[in-house]
Amino acid sequence: MTRVRSVAIVGLVALVLGLATTRSIFFTVFYAVTLVLLLSFFWARTALSRVQLVRQTRMRRAQVGSTIGETFIMRNRSPIPNMWLEMDDDSDMPGHHVSHVVSNMPARTEYSWTVRTICRERGRFRLGPITLTSGDPFGLFRIKYHLAHTSSLVVYPNTVNLRSVPLPIGVLPGGDALRRRTHYVTTNAAGVRDYEPGDPFNRIHWKSSARKDRLIVKEFELDPLADVWIMVDLWSGVHYGDRHLPEIDLNEDPDVLLRKASSTMVLPPSTEEYTISAAASIAMFFLRRDRTLGLVAVGQRREVLQADRGERQLEKILETLAVLRARGIVPFEEILYRETPALPRGTTLVLISPSTDPKWAQVARHLKRSGLHVTTVVLDAKSFGGPPGTENVIAELGASGIPVSVVKNGVPLEDSLSSPMFAR
Repeated sequence: MTRVRSVAIVGLVALVLGLATTRSIFFTVFYAVTLVLLLSFFWARTALSRVQLVRQTRMRRAQVGSTIGETFIMRNRSPIPNMWLEMDDDSDMPGHHVSHVVSNMPARTEYSWTVRTICRERGRFRLGPITLTSGDPFGLFRIKYHLAHTSSLVVYPNTVNLRSVPLPIGVLPGGDALRRRTHYVTTNAAGVRDYEPGDPFNRIHWKSSARKDRLIVKEFELDPLADVWIMVDLWSGVHYGDRHLPEIDLNEDPDVLLRKASSTMVLPPSTEEYTISAAASIAMFFLRRDRTLGLVAVGQRREVLQADRGERQLEKILETLAVLRARGIVPFEEILYRETPALPRGTTLVLISPSTDPKWAQVARHLKRSGLHVTTVVLDAKSFGGPPGTENVIAELGASGIPVSVVKNGVPLEDSLSSPMFAR
């Protein structure tokens, strides 16, 4: 508005001088200034009236280390050209810079561009809103139009392919018949019942249907496999390190930048990120082998995913872990006491914690004596800038015959998780 004020002052001065001196040159200046202001205002007001912006996001789910792409299409449907258009994006995804300036856009044309970004942090991120700004050719008026529509993008935590997960020696995956109905087709037929809308045709028992003269379907029970539960320690008092990766130099060539970022993708030096990534990798290991798996984690809120199997369960676990933060207010040993009494004997527990307090290891020993099969993942807090004391936890667990996988900062997770330190 400073330019508008200056031009308006020039016009007023010309008008005053014209009235005082009756010279036509001053009136000509006044008329010219008035005409410029009116035309500029009209141009600015119509600059965004028929501009269309299309945002095309290729995916709504991604994973740390993968690349997301967004294509933007700007259309000028007005008969008046746009000298410049500025798009300001207010997304909160780290490193996702899509704001753009389009200069000299002719009438009834369109302009498109594509933005590719490496997903470097897990979480649920907002895409949008967008603010469009344009104006007149003289830069006197700036008109903004706010596009309030937003969408979300969920970035799953980083996972690694594990060769194996250490389990207590002598523990077989089988267990007692669970006597629980399931919608999965298993080898354990539990009986038959009348067909209901929505039942798959491959569960129809044709001999019974012919005998009863109506559709009869088979029912199944869960396989006698012991459930696996992952319990994650997200108490804020035991996590250390910085969960944010350093910024990327945005002045480099985009293609070189993407290759460099994808080839050097590492976990941040944070116990929180290593804990989440370990839990996600172990979950993927068991679910890809058709095991029934559940999750318990208490971060900024309590999350309990009941034991299930399949790709859908894996997606639910990854999405839950994507947004969890180490903001819990309950120590891990208390969570173990609260969440484990309802678990049946033979259940396998995978405990993941960076805590240097041996209390949770003592609880793990008690759980083992009560009939649960316990294996643990201990993060070496000292390697992340935390206090010493991990050795005491490892010694306590080792004395109880509980397998321990020790994770250290900078050591690949696939190596740490596949090599138990104790398995007596």
